[in-house]
Amino acid sequence: MFAEGLLQTLVELGPQSLETPEDYNVRASLMWTATLALNGLIGVGVPQDWSTHMLGHELTAQHGLDHAQTLAVVLPAMLNEKFEQKQAKLAQFAERVWHIEQGSEAEKAQQAIEKTRDFFERMNVKTRMSDYGLDETAIEPLIEGLTQHGMTQLGEHGDVTPDVCRRVLQAAL
Repeated sequence: MFAEGLLQTLVELGPQSLETPEDYNVRASLMWTATLALNGLIGVGVPQDWSTHMLGHELTAQHGLDHAQTLAVVLPAMLNEKFEQKQAKLAQFAERVWHIEQGSEAEKAQQAIEKTRDFFERMNVKTRMSDYGLDETAIEPLIEGLTQHGMTQLGEHGDVTPDVCRRVLQAAL
């Protein structure tokens, strides 16, 4: 619930920071939230999936996208790819962060992915590789980079392979 609280805070403060960029309190709260999210505390004792970040690092290295851009591109596609495995947690995310109460578990989970993509777009962070001038020719070099860096068994179960990453990137075009 700590992680979900941080996400709720980001959903609230993100748009405020764009609307009032000079507001020190909003920016300071946003930075404090980011610090809490990244200091390792929310991952203690729970399974962690850093596959989106690892794939994002390749996008940064090869194409210069910043980390927020890479996460916005990769995360929705990765969540769709791993939908069955992550459905229950996505439905929980839908309820606790996006306040989606109606629908089946699968419907809530899908709405959570859509709301997340919409949030990135609302924050002026594009969510498709094509938004950054990248097409299908970018995919194989990214997969080769992951392989060269030993990133061939990602995710909390080690089942995010280069083939899975290829499908994610194709979906993110």
